[in-house]
Amino acid sequence: MRKAEIFRQTAETDIQLSLNLDGTGSSQIDTGCGFLDHMLTLFARHGRFDLSVRCKGDTCVDDHHTVEDIGICLGDAFAQALGDKRGVTRYGSMLLPMDEALILTAVDLSGRGMLCYDLQVPTQKVGTFDTELVEEFLIALARRGDMSIHVRQLAGNNSHHIIEGAFKSLARSLAAAAAIDPKFSQEIPSTKGVL
Repeated sequence: MRKAEIFRQTAETDIQLSLNLDGTGSSQIDTGCGFLDHMLTLFARHGRFDLSVRCKGDTCVDDHHTVEDIGICLGDAFAQALGDKRGVTRYGSMLLPMDEALILTAVDLSGRGMLCYDLQVPTQKVGTFDTELVEEFLIALARRGDMSIHVRQLAGNNSHHIIEGAFKSLARSLAAAAAIDPKFSQEIPSTKGVL
């Protein structure tokens, strides 16, 4: 089973995270940030990942450290669970409609952390959540997960729909990229021989 457990403790956050890439989409999420809980719950469901996240963070300051550090931990978990990436499909993409929003994501489990981010979220907040933190979360995930992530908004004017569409689309792209290709289950999908 492709699983990982991550523990991260700093002066700003205390995080326990577990990930099973070959799960059923179940989740137990308690980050102290309601909107992030919602996004990670649907991320797990749409990626069919089993995901557990517990975080005690300095949300009395704001949600920045919590969101970024959970992105770091989730990236570490993907890197650990994927191992040497033998047999993975490597690439995945999804064009996902979320009501009026249309979001395209593409992922390459390349071994090179890169985020190309093109969401135009019209409001600074969804509830109490700072929408600029979506990019911070994705930067941390891409860097620590050693993956290239492209997120592009093709349509949309509702901030919640745009962000939710991005998380759902990313989950499905990651699930496709991480899936084992039975025809090449013993191969590293790179001419270099490593990813």
